[in-house]
Amino acid sequence: MASQQEELKPGSADHAKLIAAACCVLAGLIGFYWLASQALALRILVVIAGFLAAAGVAYTSVQGQQFLRFAKDAWAETRRVVWPDRKETVQMTLTVFGFVVIAALFLWIVDKSLEWVLYGLILGWKS
Repeated sequence: MASQQEELKPGSADHAKLIAAACCVLAGLIGFYWLASQALALRILVVIAGFLAAAGVAYTSVQGQQFLRFAKDAWAETRRVVWPDRKETVQMTLTVFGFVVIAALFLWIVDKSLEWVLYGLILGWKS
């Protein structure tokens, strides 16, 4: 267990890999604008290639592998969630909408009451 934790500690080589990954993204974006006279499809392919190269370089770092493991765990967690069916979704949406309408009416009544008390009774501005 201790050797696995030591293995997961990032070093200066990992930081260099992440910098190289950022440079790949930057190169793809610069290539997009540098090839402005070329076809749009080629320019988009250059950006995609930059992002894929960055992903490949980042994957070789400890942080990249940790991120991939986190993404896999998150995806597995979404598969375990019990998602509501259409009927439950409609019911909850209508319930929320109803509470929003009730809250809006309540706030409107409070606002008009305070307006009446402040401007009508205390200050006498409304006749």
